[in-house]
Amino acid sequence: MANGLSASGFITGGRAASHKWKVLGVGFAANASFSAAFSGIPTTAVYLRSGYHLGNEGLGLVLGMLGLGIAVSELPWGLLTDRWGDRRVLLLGLLSTAAALAGLALFAAPFGSHVPHVTTLAVGLLLVGLLGGSVNGSSGRAVMAWFREGERGLAMSIRQTAVPAGGGLGALLLPALASRFGFVSVYAVLALGCAITAGFAWRWLHEPAHVVDGDAGAAYGGAAHRARTEDAAEAAGDANGQRAVDAVGIVRADGAAQGARAVRGESAVRAADAAGGGRAVHANTNGAKVNLAKANVANTSQAKTPSPLREIGIWRVALGAGALCVPQLAVVTFGTVFLHDFGHADVLTISVAMAAVQAGAAIARVCSGRWTDRHGNRRAYMRGCSLLTAVLFAALALATGVAGMQHVALTPVTMILASMIVLGGVSASAWHGVAFTELATLAGTNRAGTALAIGNTCVFLTLFLTPLAIPPLLSLGSWPMVWAVASVSALLALPVFPRAARMDSARVTQTC
Repeated sequence: MANGLSASGFITGGRAASHKWKVLGVGFAANASFSAAFSGIPTTAVYLRSGYHLGNEGLGLVLGMLGLGIAVSELPWGLLTDRWGDRRVLLLGLLSTAAALAGLALFAAPFGSHVPHVTTLAVGLLLVGLLGGSVNGSSGRAVMAWFREGERGLAMSIRQTAVPAGGGLGALLLPALASRFGFVSVYAVLALGCAITAGFAWRWLHEPAHVVDGDAGAAYGGAAHRARTEDAAEAAGDANGQRAVDAVGIVRADGAAQGARAVRGESAVRAADAAGGGRAVHANTNGAKVNLAKANVANTSQAKTPSPLREIGIWRVALGAGALCVPQLAVVTFGTVFLHDFGHADVLTISVAMAAVQAGAAIARVCSGRWTDRHGNRRAYMRGCSLLTAVLFAALALATGVAGMQHVALTPVTMILASMIVLGGVSASAWHGVAFTELATLAGTNRAGTALAIGNTCVFLTLFLTPLAIPPLLSLGSWPMVWAVASVSALLALPVFPRAARMDSARVTQTC
């Protein structure tokens, strides 16, 4: 219930309700700037191989380091976000990530005859992942705090759209930069993007007052607002704090220390402070003013909320997301290599195909978020994406196997394979916003940072393991085996994702 109150339109912390769109814009920009790095750098895989003198195994290692860094750091960053707040963590993460990328440009980029050791590049990308892992959970928690249930699916999907949007921009821009100006320009542009986004966050990313003061403070505000129209409220102080009970418009706090008493009337609702309690809330029936005071119960309220680490439903969504990310990340990390080595595509075709994957994923995420908001079927949608992705990648494996055995003209084969990569990549990416909305809703706003971090940990652990697994699969069975394994992974997500419940909407309302 606290979360439902926390997103109410009249609780804005002194800012207009429209400020939530600025917060969403900052979250979008933050995700896009970091996505340009972790999704864009893999699109330069062909140039990474030649520029750093890598084989497929070395390429898989350095690309996997990005995912490992994010996977290891996501949960600590999420816990820190729930403790420190979105603004501090996002600013720290963006600025430190910009510094790490600048360090790569200065010390880990090939220049002339100098080729940095693969260890230097791997450590640098690991550091970028460790620091950039802060962006995902902190920006998501901010969006969840400002939007209410019924809007969050669309808002979180728009935010998640930043991942393919940033990746698509990186796919169009970074290969051209790498081929013309080298990797110094690649890392420098990415660092500049993170630094600019940090400026946006400094200017516009602010938490609503109910998050700063605790959700119980928001409950007091909601109760005082209803007291003006329903003329019913009770309040008292407790030596250890106060708690708000939102049921039928009644606010009660049992008192000690100096005690307290509730006064009911046409003109005012008063609540006396107790030791360690909050300040009085005055409500006037004429609607003149409602003075909301800070309630010192944020920690108490949070302590009573079960940790997302102990919620099996959250783990099922997160683990299902990790499994469904295998085909998506196979396309992101080795799709360019597949089209170049197997499909004999040129740089323009590869860049357009990878950008189409990201653009299609962005559109699909927004549409899916809006659609699931209207129908309340997030879980069914995730399971449907799992099945569709498995079918598409099975078809890609079959087409790749047939193309390898037949001697046909390369241009038609290249176009067919590129189209199938786009379709499979979009299907494997469309569900992200819906899944992360489900995670945050299950956990509640106060614990959303931790829940989102659990999901991102599973996702980016897959980003670490997938590029490491592809080279051995190539040596065993070539590309058809790679896409077949991707299909099986997508199918494994189907039983892992929780089934839709009939009373799902009622359950979500109670959670929020």
